Amino acid sequence: MKETTVPIKTIPEPVRVLQYLTESLPNLTPELQKTAAYVLENPNEIGVSSIREIAAKAKVKPNSLVRMARRIGFEGYENFRQPFREQIRHGNYVYRDQAKWLQSLSSGGVQDSIYAEGAAATIANMEKLYAINKSVDLKAAADEIVNARKTYVLGVGLVNAVATNFAYLANMAIDNVVSIPQEGSVPVDGLVHADSKDVLLAMTFKPYRREVAEAVETARTQGVTIIAVSDSPASPIFEGADYQFQISVDTPLMFISTVALSALLESLMAFVISDLDESVIASIERFHQRRYDLGIYLEENT
Repeated sequence: MKETTVPIKTIPEPVRVLQYLTESLPNLTPELQKTAAYVLENPNEIGVSSIREIAAKAKVKPNSLVRMARRIGFEGYENFRQPFREQIRHGNYVYRDQAKWLQSLSSGGVQDSIYAEGAAATIANMEKLYAINKSVDLKAAADEIVNARKTYVLGVGLVNAVATNFAYLANMAIDNVVSIPQEGSVPVDGLVHADSKDVLLAMTFKPYRREVAEAVETARTQGVTIIAVSDSPASPIFEGADYQFQISVDTPLMFISTVALSALLESLMAFVISDLDESVIASIERFHQRRYDLGIYLEENT
């Protein structure tokens, strides 16, 4: 069968790409129809899964995806995939009604599916993390933390433990990172002395916490450098932020997933450590040795 193409001069919206594919279905070979059917039924996988992963799930050869993409006017599969990756970069995800979905799984007696879906969501969140965010931006944000007079780390509610852990780890190497709010206070209290010499690393996710948004706005008016972590370009803490890191918190559970957040902060911490000179190693060793000396750690058997 002779393959024709639909000329595509600009990057179309994903919905338009899927429309091209739907319109082309009657003219595709059986193999390409099988390929296209899988893509149309699983559009959310296009931007986060590799060509081999999708081919394996669709039970076709990777070259079938390349031929399918060319059939509707793209130079290759990567060009076909680009609109979906751009959609991810801008946070346009479609989330399911998680509570009802979880209940339907339980009532159907398929508890193993909960485990499988949880794993799939975790993997997808991690893939989106590294697809959306760039190492050069993490390095630049780490530079700000290292060079700041003080870095304030703000996370409340479910993400408070993750924010506090970042500050705890950072203080093994440097002593200018603090977690806010302190017990008995609100976030803005911790920023009363902050100015352009300082950094605020803030995080909040839908539904966004008012006290975090207000603290970020206060810090911005005081000239503080803002490193914002959230789940959507429309997040209130992204406006005017010096650094924006977007992650996915999708999960089959009732609450947000903090897996990608933890991974992002671990990567940021790695850049902070790499920024420092060799004395940081001695600082970390002293931190742990003091804990051994105080009996905080159990002695290891030799």
